[in-house]
Amino acid sequence: MTYCEQPAPAVLVPWLECGWERRGIGGAPVRVLPDGCIDIVWTEGRGARVVGPNTTAFVVALGAGVRVAGVRMHPGGAAPLLGIDAADLRDGSVALEQVWGDAGRRLEQALEDDGGDGAVALLVDALRDHACRSAAPDPLVDAAVGRLRDPRARVEALADELAVSARQLRRRFESAVGYGPKRLARVLRLERALTAARSGDELAQAAAAAGYADQAHFAHDCRALAGVSPGALVV
Repeated sequence: MTYCEQPAPAVLVPWLECGWERRGIGGAPVRVLPDGCIDIVWTEGRGARVVGPNTTAFVVALGAGVRVAGVRMHPGGAAPLLGIDAADLRDGSVALEQVWGDAGRRLEQALEDDGGDGAVALLVDALRDHACRSAAPDPLVDAAVGRLRDPRARVEALADELAVSARQLRRRFESAVGYGPKRLARVLRLERALTAARSGDELAQAAAAAGYADQAHFAHDCRALAGVSPGALVV
């Protein structure tokens, strides 16, 4: 499959990570790793859905030439922008119409009529319209996610560092992100390690830099979250 990303426009940066497009070229399915994000995904001939966040990887197979487009929201960004509780979508998806009603149905029809050439632009324009009426992401969750991107972060110290109770942090975090800080910390750590390994670091070096105890810890977590060993993903 071919894949490319487009940066979020400035007005949507608080909520949106990127727009993206994918085209099937046949062959083996693609393994999609958990990333803590929620996406709106349009697939040619299959409609548009709000997807994620996933706790483990899943595989996607597309026939040659099938077009897919989406918008990916930061961890914690989709809940205020789409008006949802992110935990309701954990490891699942719903039709866009179920989230946006008639507006979602009209957008889906526009995407089908467009055929994929301007799909990302249509999705971004729809989010821009909603952003005008949406709340900003929860600042507590934003701060927690930012800290969890640091490999030195300790999940058990997070609530104290942010001056809230662990119960309050988890409740707001799950509603905004879809799962708790501990799960997101694991997801982000795996992402860091794989990025380092794909950039040329040895697996042991990538594991240490990402915050794992050792390479074996990296391998175990990778199998648990991605379903395969790091070597299968570092190409």
